[in-house]
Amino acid sequence: MKILVTGGGGFLGRALCRGLVQRGHEVVSFNRGLYPVLDTLGVQQLRGDLADRDAVVAAAAGCEAVFHNAARAGAWGSYDSYHRANVVGTDNVLAACRTHGIDRLVYTSTPSVTHRATHPVADGTADTVPYGDGFKAAYAATKTIAEKAVLAANDAGLATVALRPRLIWGPGDKQLLPRLVERAKAGRLRFVGDGNNVIDTTYIDNAAQAHFDAFDHLGPGAACAGRAYFISNGEPKTVRETVNALLRAAGAPEVDGTLPFRAAYAIGVACEAAWTLLPLRGEPPMTRFLAEQLSTTHWYDMAPATRDFGYRPRVSFHDGITQLKHSFQRASSVTR
Repeated sequence: MKILVTGGGGFLGRALCRGLVQRGHEVVSFNRGLYPVLDTLGVQQLRGDLADRDAVVAAAAGCEAVFHNAARAGAWGSYDSYHRANVVGTDNVLAACRTHGIDRLVYTSTPSVTHRATHPVADGTADTVPYGDGFKAAYAATKTIAEKAVLAANDAGLATVALRPRLIWGPGDKQLLPRLVERAKAGRLRFVGDGNNVIDTTYIDNAAQAHFDAFDHLGPGAACAGRAYFISNGEPKTVRETVNALLRAAGAPEVDGTLPFRAAYAIGVACEAAWTLLPLRGEPPMTRFLAEQLSTTHWYDMAPATRDFGYRPRVSFHDGITQLKHSFQRASSVTR
């Protein structure tokens, strides 16, 4: 098949493009920039802005399915910038599917659509955990609007499914892990709370596999059509255990220091004010949303994904950490 992947140059996007090519598909990636790694894979790259409907519709011409993975992520930025990328962009992807008669759309969502302050989630499913409210981050608010639009679009002509992978990590990550390592080495990394809140994470290969599994089972009237699913390794661990395992794999110092939630939240309030009024460049080191996320238990039940499209994590947390360690060792030996 000829398949469009939005955001193919990102961490998960690259894994999706690689896996689809390995499965014999012709892949087109719609990106803001150009990525040599995609050229190496034989992926056709088209540059454009998700908020440009004509560009998105043109990119989907001749395609038979779409993996809509691109989004504006992060914990800071204007609401309009998130709305244009995540809401308008998703509306444009849906329009492209309708225009070209594309009948399958796999959408990458996020567990953040269910965020509710410090309300813990333990062993939850998309059926039992409601959408959040009172979002303090434009990312969560706009991804919620987009996910609802994707699921509402499911019908006899277009089968849609939304996947919510939790904290994707692994070799090739240029966002989450580098920030952790940088702050740990600088002595600026602390756990919010005692670090014993339990969370789920997702190894990159498992996140991609979940998308492929859903795609293989997706179609009008399929069990997964029109539904959302949490995706993770299914191995909930404390934040302390998770973060320090990642840092050890990267050869960075482990973290033991803590910051009380109320202090972190107050710092978040102050940072948001400073970044709004001055304004300062980059993202604040703390926001109210981050303080809530980092201090709260969030882990999920994989049974619905297993039942409806056969998802089972193939790479354990332990094996993923081993692969991550080897990737850092290889990178270190190359730079010597």
